[in-house]
Amino acid sequence: MNFDAEGLLEGLSGRDRAARLELLAWLEADGADVAEMRLAAAEQRLALLPLERRLGGHFSAAEIEASTGLPAALMLHLRRLVGLPRADVDDRAFGEYDVTQARSIRQFIDAGLDLETMEELTRVLGESMARLAASVAAAFADTFLKPGDDELEVARRFDALGAELMPALVPVLAGSFNAHMRESIHRAMLGAEQLASGRMRDARTLAICFADMVGFTRLGGELEVGELGSVAGRLAALAIDHAVGPVRLIKTIGDAAMLVSDDPVALVAAALGLIEDAEAAELPTLRAGIAWGDAVLRSGDYFGHSVNLASRVTGVARPGSVLGTGEVRNLTATVFDWSPAGRFRLKGIASPVALHRARFEASRTRG
Repeated sequence: MNFDAEGLLEGLSGRDRAARLELLAWLEADGADVAEMRLAAAEQRLALLPLERRLGGHFSAAEIEASTGLPAALMLHLRRLVGLPRADVDDRAFGEYDVTQARSIRQFIDAGLDLETMEELTRVLGESMARLAASVAAAFADTFLKPGDDELEVARRFDALGAELMPALVPVLAGSFNAHMRESIHRAMLGAEQLASGRMRDARTLAICFADMVGFTRLGGELEVGELGSVAGRLAALAIDHAVGPVRLIKTIGDAAMLVSDDPVALVAAALGLIEDAEAAELPTLRAGIAWGDAVLRSGDYFGHSVNLASRVTGVARPGSVLGTGEVRNLTATVFDWSPAGRFRLKGIASPVALHRARFEASRTRG
């Protein structure tokens, strides 16, 4: 292949040109075509192309169907649901792990999981894995990219590390998933009602809490992107610290965290502690809202009137405060100091809602 004629060496000289030439020869020997190399060069990711190809690009959906029995159409459908780009049946868009995954999916289907359930699980997996992959890639680059590297050095180092560390990541993911499955099973209820109906209970009565940063949008105009991400990361870390015992962290969304518990006392204590610790950590001031009621678990998240209500309550809370509905106050009145905060008209709620502000009792120490 004439790399110069293909425009792949344009603007390069000396060491950079020599490194690019050797990298292109490596990619050509690995089976990359000129269109793939040209696109990677235009998008300034040519040095990452060897690692990208290592992770995939060897098998088509048709070939995977022939070896695993999983229909190619289903493989491509699930690929889209997981959030990956569309591929055709003969595109070599899959790697070794995808072949193993296809066999596992076939096993789940043979065990009785229906398509709707598979689709729901795939969407949840895609959302989680996209965030994890972005975090791992950023950490990988920050750790192993060195000042003054040329393309060939980066390509060789990242490809070698990918070959070594990617297999090591699989047990880490499996171990974390197994631990969360164990905890989920520990929390599950399987009594006479569930046995009679043949279904786990859809709705649970829970305390729902949202905590968010005051002025986070304004802060976005004052801080660099990296600093803003650090602030959000520190909030997530604090939320995890307070998700102990019966309190669970459901999600963080930039400037906000959602926690739930079937123990309202534990959740109010977690919200108050989270606000105090955010102040001690010199993070933007937090505010929180808590509601009590039925909520339905779907795709790892909770839905229902109580969830919407908790979100609306958070929106009217003053900086540094924890507001709760009357139900939350009544359930925790002997543990916390509560004071009336007023009646509020909340979006989507027909009548004004009386809210109350929680504080730790003066004689009570946290924990």
